[in-house]
Amino acid sequence: TPAKAEFHFPGGLKDYLKATLGDEFQVPREVFAGKSDKQGGHGSLEWAVTWFGGDGFLNSYCNTIPTPEGGTHEAGFRNVLARGLRAYADLIGNKRASIITTEDVMISAAGMLSVFIREPEFVGQTKDRLATIEAMRIVENAIRDPFDHWLADNPQEASKLLEWVIARADERVRRRQEKEVSRKSAVRKLRLPGKLADCTQNAAAGAEIFIVEGDSAGGSAKQARDRASQAVLPLRGKILNVASAGNDKLAANQQISDLIQALGCGTRSKYRDEDLRYDRVIIMTDADVDGAHIASLLITFFYQEMPNLIRGGHLYMAVPPLYSIRQGGKVGYARDDAHKDELLRTEFTGRGKVEIGRFKGLGEMMASQLKETTMDPKKRTLLRVDVIDAEQATKDAVDALMGTKPEARFRFIQERAEFAETDVLDI
Repeated sequence: TPAKAEFHFPGGLKDYLKATLGDEFQVPREVFAGKSDKQGGHGSLEWAVTWFGGDGFLNSYCNTIPTPEGGTHEAGFRNVLARGLRAYADLIGNKRASIITTEDVMISAAGMLSVFIREPEFVGQTKDRLATIEAMRIVENAIRDPFDHWLADNPQEASKLLEWVIARADERVRRRQEKEVSRKSAVRKLRLPGKLADCTQNAAAGAEIFIVEGDSAGGSAKQARDRASQAVLPLRGKILNVASAGNDKLAANQQISDLIQALGCGTRSKYRDEDLRYDRVIIMTDADVDGAHIASLLITFFYQEMPNLIRGGHLYMAVPPLYSIRQGGKVGYARDDAHKDELLRTEFTGRGKVEIGRFKGLGEMMASQLKETTMDPKKRTLLRVDVIDAEQATKDAVDALMGTKPEARFRFIQERAEFAETDVLDI
């Protein structure tokens, strides 16, 4: 007769969490747990969380389906707990809590989260990660007030928890300081890509890495950079389209591996902002249509694998010139045809022949030109990449343009063809 086992937790996730932890030491004596029923057609959820002396974990589910890679519901759970604890610290005047991050709050948290929503969207066929943006808002709205009341009603336990989390934050700050002091030896241990020309400064604050296309452009960029604060990583050819590639292909791609190693911050649920080795990650590709294609592939990589790097304001695009304009001793640079025509009308109106040159790529530019136009912080233009508030619309656009279905791309183009500025298309 096969063995039979029954699992029953009358108290729901609260009892399930207690059974999972067993006799583990817990910081607050009481588990913070609760339920929220559907209101106005929105989703419902149940949660339980406490803090203990081991490595933190968060078991999450959507419509009873396990989501081991997390997703939007977990993001909302983490955010609301961190914000609530910081708000409580402000309420009682604990200024030491200003350094607390979400990672500090969750690193020793043991949590269970179950949400029920209509028509959930998942990443991939295995449904390991929830992608429904609405789930984040549902979780945050449901837990915010109960957590605030739980902290206020249990001041002794709340103070113990706050001190515990602050201690985790102090450990993180100390580790980061130690990392900055020993950054050079850490670089050797990380076995960073051989093509990476790293900067010499120890701290990540103010440091930049330029991701460039090919060895030729990489050579010019290495000569043009400020060695103290600017690193250069050349990538060979077009990067992998991660939106249409499987996990095996992604793991085997050398360019992706080099990029992840150079940044040092991990990907997806393992991303840690404090481990990012540079303050700014700058995509620097040619100013033509090929360069735009490579830039779109890189942005897709960051959007899928390191979305919090974008949300943290770390991703930028350089704006190199497409044309050089010379008249006598006067020299100017234009980023596109419209800018070129504007400069010819306004800046180069004097006598003498106007010479216009088109750069075939960054590698064709002299290091002094690249520095002056694209890399010098005092003269350059950078475009910060951000995710707009309509995250679902952004996801849909990325899936349509970069995904595996050509018919979705064709439909996207057909629906928007009338809005295209055909006079600026580089065909």
